[in-house]
Amino acid sequence: MKQGKLYEEEEDDALPDSDALPDSDDEVELDKPRPIQIVLAHEDDHNFELDESALEKILLQEHIKDLNIVVVSVAGAFRKGKSFLLDFMLRYMYNRTSPCWIGGNTEPLTGFTWRGGCERETTGIQIWSEVFVIEKPNGTKVAVLLMDTQGAFDSQSTIKDCATVFALSTMTSSVQVYNLSQNIQEDDLQHLQLFTEYGRLAMEEIYQKPFQTLMFLIRDWSYPYEHAYGLEGGRKFLEKRLQVKQNQHEELQNVRKHIHSCFSNLGCFLLPHPGLKVATNPNFDGRLNDIDEDFKNELRNLIPLLLAPENLVEKEISGSKVTCRDLVEYFKAYIKIYQGEELPHPKSMLQATAEANNLAAVAGAKDLYSKGMEQVCGGDKPYLAPSDLEQKHQDFRESAIRHFRSVKKMGGEEFCRRYQEQLEGEIEEIYANFVKHNDGKNIFYAARTPATLFAVMFAMYIISGLTGFLGMNSIAALCNLVLGMALISFCTWAYVKYSGEFREVGTAIDQIAEAIWEQVLKPMSDNLMEDHMRQSVKNSIKAGLTEQVAHHARLKTD
Repeated sequence: MKQGKLYEEEEDDALPDSDALPDSDDEVELDKPRPIQIVLAHEDDHNFELDESALEKILLQEHIKDLNIVVVSVAGAFRKGKSFLLDFMLRYMYNRTSPCWIGGNTEPLTGFTWRGGCERETTGIQIWSEVFVIEKPNGTKVAVLLMDTQGAFDSQSTIKDCATVFALSTMTSSVQVYNLSQNIQEDDLQHLQLFTEYGRLAMEEIYQKPFQTLMFLIRDWSYPYEHAYGLEGGRKFLEKRLQVKQNQHEELQNVRKHIHSCFSNLGCFLLPHPGLKVATNPNFDGRLNDIDEDFKNELRNLIPLLLAPENLVEKEISGSKVTCRDLVEYFKAYIKIYQGEELPHPKSMLQATAEANNLAAVAGAKDLYSKGMEQVCGGDKPYLAPSDLEQKHQDFRESAIRHFRSVKKMGGEEFCRRYQEQLEGEIEEIYANFVKHNDGKNIFYAARTPATLFAVMFAMYIISGLTGFLGMNSIAALCNLVLGMALISFCTWAYVKYSGEFREVGTAIDQIAEAIWEQVLKPMSDNLMEDHMRQSVKNSIKAGLTEQVAHHARLKTD
């Protein structure tokens, strides 16, 4: 249906006309009711943004901001008639005192934008700009807000997008209408479990059921001979669908237990098909004379069931009723959580299974590598030369990678390559720990810290004596200070090793001694060794030449 047809001016229409949805940057005009987008969907980076100014202009109006709020939301798969249903809710709200609230036979359906076809219409979350003030039978006044949501599982939305929209609408609504087509299938329940768990993760301090009323709305119900249209038939059907049986698989039982644990009230309504004209006529604009009588009759029962004053469910969070002013703050808090990285990202069943499959293969390959290295240098095995340890590492590493590649995995080559890289990185970390463990068995490595400190003390003692003898007292004093610090460090290190206390101090002394060894003593010893070797070679060559000259001299004499 074209937008122009939706909003033709008709003086007799009870529902105010609506223009196209305004951009979030435009001024929100509250004198002309229309759908206002409050949660914006960014398709480029799959993030959501709350239009705080639009939400505040609607909910912080003086006459409603302190009233308890009733939020009725419709969610479900895309192209299943959610916005179409909400527009009949609008008709009821504007004409609720009239027995003919459903409208005239030739009156086009206006309100939230909708159309026929296979492409999605609604994105993010929209609310109706007019908040209805209703007096309940007990005399209290409440504010009623209608909410429309982006359809799930379209070709442009990720599982995270769908979960975020469904979770946000469920967390902020008092009645969530779960719009389904023809039946409640097992995957519908599994998706509901995923989406509600994603919402429950974002809610802190949950001492009771986190959500209020969930109404399963089964559209195009084709089995009235088994379960009659309406609420009673839906109740019996839902009881059968959500029944937990002893012979059920544990996975199926868990799904049903989860749904029961999340919602205070569960209901179901079976709605017939609206007719072929609705489904196949591209020019259908919501006129009642194009809709089947059965659908209209059940619609007259469904809408008051949700919105009649005696049936209104006020929004509660943690047992406290929520006002319009409160809801603004909850929206702000919840959207920040979903914009952050604190929550895990929900995934499709294939991706989750592929990840588990690859992680199991990584764990198996790591275990193979660790067991091989344990047999070589683990536990009480003797010290192994670093070059031999490196060779064993390379052998077991290749064996682990071959094992990982040999396991049948889901996800494809590119997906599995990420986990192979993860495996290689974790193997290098394990190898570094084995190197440290092996070095700890080297008596010279273990004695490096005391040997280094002793060498520093000896050097400082000699230099202090020489500089003091030459009258360089300041240098001698400095050397004595370093000598004293080295002695204190040596005694502290010995106490740490003996008692096991103050391990951080012992680690710091080891690191300082390691730095002195690597930066000072080792280069000096290498230079001395090199000079010694060079001198030895020179002496060997000189001795050889001298012997040859002497030998030739003896030969000439003979």
